[in-house]
Amino acid sequence: MQDRIDRLQSVQHGPQLLSRGKPAAQRQAHLTAVAVQAFGHPSNQRAARSSSDSTASENASGRGLYRRPAVFLDRDGTLNHDIGYVHRIADFRWFPGAVNAIRRLNESGYFVFIVTNQSGVARGIYDETAIHDLHRWMGEELRAAGAHIDDMRYCPHHPQGTVAAYRVACSCRKPAAGMLLDLMSVWPVIREASIMIGDKESDAAAGRAAGIASAIVPAGSLEDFVGQLLSRRQAACPPA
Repeated sequence: MQDRIDRLQSVQHGPQLLSRGKPAAQRQAHLTAVAVQAFGHPSNQRAARSSSDSTASENASGRGLYRRPAVFLDRDGTLNHDIGYVHRIADFRWFPGAVNAIRRLNESGYFVFIVTNQSGVARGIYDETAIHDLHRWMGEELRAAGAHIDDMRYCPHHPQGTVAAYRVACSCRKPAAGMLLDLMSVWPVIREASIMIGDKESDAAAGRAAGIASAIVPAGSLEDFVGQLLSRRQAACPPA
């Protein structure tokens, strides 16, 4: 794991910071939610909800926590190599520096969320159990490196899906803002200080629709971007 964390590749093009946009009207998001630090006891329901594991306790739903800025992270193409419909542990490869980036955000007081489109479910390529298994493994890898994800949402739908139960034009699939809005409804997020980070315009559009800043970050450069983000924050709010 440490070798993978340390092998940060050089980046030729810096991230593109996009402007904040106005929030879209909140619609009931038809989501599948998996909570938490360890991604440990995933829900199989397709309604917006969070469930906690034994380590997250009541804080897994954001109760009792002070307001904080949040970083919403795309998964495939941002945290790991996107080879298309990643759903097996054997095919998952972290980008160098991605785990370090998450740990730095944890240590800097940000909530860290994952919001990911997983239309492979609607297309019949894999089922939701495969997502749960992969996310549980990701949580173990992160904990071993001293990092964690606070909560996550994934969208299993697609309007042209081959599985009838998931063939729907939902409000959670990015570029819609449903997954982000759902997280902000249950966690005490400081919206004006939060950001959506991904590798595609659909990620950025979801952030704008949720009323937060957005950034398109080239594959493999998340750690560099997070370093810049934290430096800007420190410069804007120097210690007393």
